[in-house]
Amino acid sequence: MIDWLKQIFVEFLTYHEGDQLMFTQLSFWVFFGVLLLGYTWVYNRSSLRSVYLLAFSLFFYFKSSGLFFILLLFSTLVDYTIGLRIARTPNLMKRKFLVSVSVFVNLLVLSYFKYPYFLVDTINALFRTNLSVVNHLSVLGNALLGTHFDSSSIILPVGISFYTFQTISYTVDVYRKKVKPVNNILDFAFYVSFFPQLVAGPIVRAAEFIPQLYRKYEVTTREFGHAIFLILGGLLKKMVISDYLSVNFVDRVFDNPLSHTGFENLTATYAYAMQIYCDFSGYTDIAIGLALSLGFRLPLNFNSPYKATSLTNFWHRWHISLSSWLRDYLYIPLGGNRKGNLRTYLNLMVTMLLGGLWHGAHLKFVVWGGIHGVGLAFEKALSPLKKNTSTNPFVKVLKGAVAFHVVCFAWIFFRASDFTTASSMIHQILFRFDGSSVPNFIWESGNVLGILLVGYILHWLPFNLKEKIRGTFISLPFLLKVAIAVMVAIILVQFQTMELQPFIYFRF
Repeated sequence: MIDWLKQIFVEFLTYHEGDQLMFTQLSFWVFFGVLLLGYTWVYNRSSLRSVYLLAFSLFFYFKSSGLFFILLLFSTLVDYTIGLRIARTPNLMKRKFLVSVSVFVNLLVLSYFKYPYFLVDTINALFRTNLSVVNHLSVLGNALLGTHFDSSSIILPVGISFYTFQTISYTVDVYRKKVKPVNNILDFAFYVSFFPQLVAGPIVRAAEFIPQLYRKYEVTTREFGHAIFLILGGLLKKMVISDYLSVNFVDRVFDNPLSHTGFENLTATYAYAMQIYCDFSGYTDIAIGLALSLGFRLPLNFNSPYKATSLTNFWHRWHISLSSWLRDYLYIPLGGNRKGNLRTYLNLMVTMLLGGLWHGAHLKFVVWGGIHGVGLAFEKALSPLKKNTSTNPFVKVLKGAVAFHVVCFAWIFFRASDFTTASSMIHQILFRFDGSSVPNFIWESGNVLGILLVGYILHWLPFNLKEKIRGTFISLPFLLKVAIAVMVAIILVQFQTMELQPFIYFRF
């Protein structure tokens, strides 16, 4: 018995590729349960609490990425050191140099792991060369340490896009004197590595998070109820709606769009829009709920994005932490809307193209960003006419429908494996709609369409009604909350797929 428990313990502490601690796995909740047991002894001592959560956060990232957690430590050390130097340097040119070094080093590391295949393929296509990717870090490690790492491939570390943007925002804000530098490296490391939002956001600004490290732990009964509500809701979004749509319909259509009618391709596009929303916002809800249960408040990252009446409004509601980051650290530094209309449109396009490329090293993400860039520029050009826009509810619904379908059109490129697949889907929708097969499809796909319909109904519920549901849950007695949590767990088990479905944004 002791040997068996020892083996389980050793296995839990060992990194296994592809076996991450994900919110949808029982192993994560064992991890979180163990964390809570010790947390009861440290939560009221801020310095000890930070060290304790830092240790668990680093272990969490080790289980997600193995030795890549060294990169996380490297980014932490670089930006902690540069942040201190910036604050202690009165000379403006030296401050600019230091913040430039931070941005350069962070983007260099990100580019090395995220974009080598994209760059090599682009160079080969343009100059008809035959270059190949070589992992020089593996070559160096094998030479110095006698290891046997694969030097023919480069693997993208989980969450690197998120924590890179987070540390860049820190040094830039220190340079702008919007935040004071963190003097304790353990506190800064905890800020960078806090496990609920580490691998898929939200991207947290230092000014929002660092002050919380030094506050006394305080979570009211209502806040704890809110945390449970967010966690349960996030799990339902992910496992009941997103994973079900993915496994039972979306993946099948996107893998072979020519085998399906235009109506099925269109429905799959709507289904993917709901899948990615429930997947990503579900992760965010769980992350915010977990953080809140530990006494930390993370920023809102989604606000019913498909209720948007314009693309501009959509980006005020979708992945808010990224869109605000792109605005504050890219769009505004480029000149924003301060240098004339043409420059404004160019700045919007550059911001969205780079925002698309942030999502992945493929031209399809650039096209996705470009669609949004063109749409945002078009809306900006029409903005002088908005003062005379009718407040008629029909007009509002029409504008919302247009914005939603532009977003869905862009999702086709985002989800498709390549441009051929995307063009095949668009072709099927436009020229092979086949309305005669619709009744049969609805009959055979009732479960999928039912889940899809429930997802959109819940998404489009009035804000006041959603708040009333949330408030009612928070006000319930604790035992009733536990009973609901048990019922949710039973539902999740029923919907759990045989093959684990990673969160979509883990790959970015």
